[in-house]
Amino acid sequence: MEKKLIIALTVFFTFSASLGALAMNCEEMDHGEHGGMAMKGEMIVLTNDINQGVKAMAHLKDVRDAMSKMNMKETHHFMVMFMDTTTGEPIEQGSVALKIVSPSGENVGPVKLMGMQGHFGADITLNEKGRYGFTLGTKLTDGEKRLFEFAHTFE
Repeated sequence: MEKKLIIALTVFFTFSASLGALAMNCEEMDHGEHGGMAMKGEMIVLTNDINQGVKAMAHLKDVRDAMSKMNMKETHHFMVMFMDTTTGEPIEQGSVALKIVSPSGENVGPVKLMGMQGHFGADITLNEKGRYGFTLGTKLTDGEKRLFEFAHTFE
C-alpha cells in the first residue's frame, strides 16, 4: 500500500513540476502570469485523512506573491488527492467542496474545488495567524458522501 502511495505522490509532484515548467515557458512568451505561479511558493503538507476506504492527501501552496501581482486577494492554493485504500488507485472524478473555519471563528464556504489533472483544488484566502480548520465534503465516483478533516496553524 505504501509503495502505491509513494508512486502516486511521485507521479503527482512530477506532473505538477512539468506543468509549472510549461507554464513558466508560456509566461516567457508573454501569455500571462497566472500559470507561472505553479513553481512559486511554499508547499505545506497537511495530515492525511481516511474515510470509508478513501484516503485524502491535502496540501496548501502559498501563492500570495503571484496572486498579488494580478491584484487578487487569494493567498493559498488548497489541493487534495484521493486514493482508494483497497486498490491504491487514484480517484479523480466527483464533486468536492471545502469549508474553512478561520482562527477568528469565521466560517467560509463552501468553496467548490475543481478537478485539476489528478487533484482537486481552489485558490483561497488565509490571511490570519492561528489555526485554520478545513472540512471537505465529497461525493466521489462511488456515489458515497464523505467528510474529511484537516487543520493548519500559521505562526
